[in-house]
Amino acid sequence: MDAATPDRRLRLSEIHEHNRDSGSYWVYRGDRVYDITDWIPSHPGGDVILRAVGGSVEPYWNIFSIHQKQEVLDILEQYFIGKIDPRDLVDGRAPAGQIDDPFKSDPERDVGLKVLTPRPCNAETPTRDLASFITPDRTFYVRNHLWVPDLGKGEKHRLTIEMMDGSEVEYSVADLRDKFTAHTITATLQCSGNRRAHMTAGARQTNGLQWGVGGISNAEWTGVLLRDLLAAAGLPVDDPPDDVKHALFAGAEAYGASIPIEKATDRRGDVLLAYEMNGKPLSRDHGFPLRVIVPGHVAARSVKWVNKITLSGEESTSQWQRRDYKCFGPNEGKSPDWDAAVSIQEVPVQSAVTSVDEVYGLEEDAVVLQGYAFSGGGRRIVRVDVSPDNGKTWQQAQILENDAKGHKAWAWSHWRIAFAKHEVDKVFLVKAVDESYNTQPDSFEPHYNFKGNLTSGWHRVSAP
Repeated sequence: MDAATPDRRLRLSEIHEHNRDSGSYWVYRGDRVYDITDWIPSHPGGDVILRAVGGSVEPYWNIFSIHQKQEVLDILEQYFIGKIDPRDLVDGRAPAGQIDDPFKSDPERDVGLKVLTPRPCNAETPTRDLASFITPDRTFYVRNHLWVPDLGKGEKHRLTIEMMDGSEVEYSVADLRDKFTAHTITATLQCSGNRRAHMTAGARQTNGLQWGVGGISNAEWTGVLLRDLLAAAGLPVDDPPDDVKHALFAGAEAYGASIPIEKATDRRGDVLLAYEMNGKPLSRDHGFPLRVIVPGHVAARSVKWVNKITLSGEESTSQWQRRDYKCFGPNEGKSPDWDAAVSIQEVPVQSAVTSVDEVYGLEEDAVVLQGYAFSGGGRRIVRVDVSPDNGKTWQQAQILENDAKGHKAWAWSHWRIAFAKHEVDKVFLVKAVDESYNTQPDSFEPHYNFKGNLTSGWHRVSAP
C-alpha cells in the first residue's frame, strides 16, 4: 500500500491507472483516495469491489446501507493515501462524468412491469400476466440486488464446482448442454417480500420494498440437475459425507446464497442449473447464461448468473443468507440477534386475488374472482376458500388444471370463483390450503416481522 502524507495530492488520471488491470487498486470517496489492494481479499462482498477500483467507490457502496456505518468508514480510512488534486474537483468533488455508473449496461425492460426501483431494477409482474399460468419472460417479475452483469454471448462463462477437499471441476454452458441430460420443470419463483405492502397496511411499517401481489411468477426452466453435476464431480449424492451440509452458490455480480445439501442432492428435489426459460435462452435479467433454480424455496436461493458452487460445512456467509432473508418475532425490533434466526428456505402457503370482474346477466349480475395459490416444498394446493362477505360465509373456488412438469407441485395453481351479486358484501377474503393442511393466517400482526418477509395473511379485496 502506498504511504499516505497529509498533503499528498493525486490527479484523477493517476487514480484511473490503478484499475482492475493493474497490480494495485485505488478508489476514492468524496475527495479522499484509498489504496485498498491489501483489503480486497478480506472484503465481505468478495471481489465485486474490483468494479470500483480506479474510480469512485460511492456508486457501489450506496447500494448497501451497511457501508454508511461508521465502523465500515473507519476500516476504509486505514487505507487512506491522499486527496484528489483540487484541479480535478468541481465544488469539492470529482465531476459526475468521472464516476462509473454500475447500471449503465442494464438491459431494457418491458414498459408493462410495475417498477418499484429502477436502479437496481425491482419490478412486479403486471396484473394481466398474473392470470397466465406461464408468465411471459418479458414480464416475469424482476428482483435484482445489484446491477445486471454483462456476460456477452455467454461463451466465456464458466461454472466452477469446488469440493470439500478444495479440488475443482469446471464447465462451460456448452459442456452442460452436451455432457448432461437436460430436464425441464415448471416452477414458481416468489420473492420473500411478495405482499409486504399488505403487512405494512394490515399491521405495522416494514422494512424493504413494498411489493404487492406481483412479486411472484411462474415459468418452465430447462437445464441440468444439480444432483447430476455433483455426482459427476465426485460427491456420493445418495449418501453425502456428514461434513457436507450445504451447497453454496455465487453469482457473477457478487450475490451469494446456499441451500441444505439434502435439497441439493434430493433425487425428487429437481434443483436445476438452468440455461433456458420458457423454451428460450435465459434473458439477462433472469440470469443469462446460467442460473440456479431451487423449486419450492424462496427465490433468493435461486442465484442468477451463477459461476461457482461450493460444498461446505457451513451455509453461505453472504449478507443475503445471514441477514436479509430471515424472519423474527412480532416483538423483535430492528437490531435482532441475526445468528439466532434460521435462513428462509421453503416458503409458506400463499394466495392472492388478481382480478375482480362484474358480469352482467339476464337473471342476475355476478362477480367473478380469479387469483393464484402456491405453497413451498412442492406441497400441492388442495383447496382455496373465498368469502364474498368479509368472512361471514365461505365457498370453495375451482382450482384450474395445468400441465406443470416436475416431481412435485413446484408451480402455482390458478383458481376461479363466481358469486351472485346479492351474495357480495363489501369485502372478499381468500385463503389457500395445501396438501399438509397448512393454511394462511387470518391477519398480519401474528406473523409480523420488521423485515416484512413471508407475508401470507388472508388477502382482502374490496367488492365493486
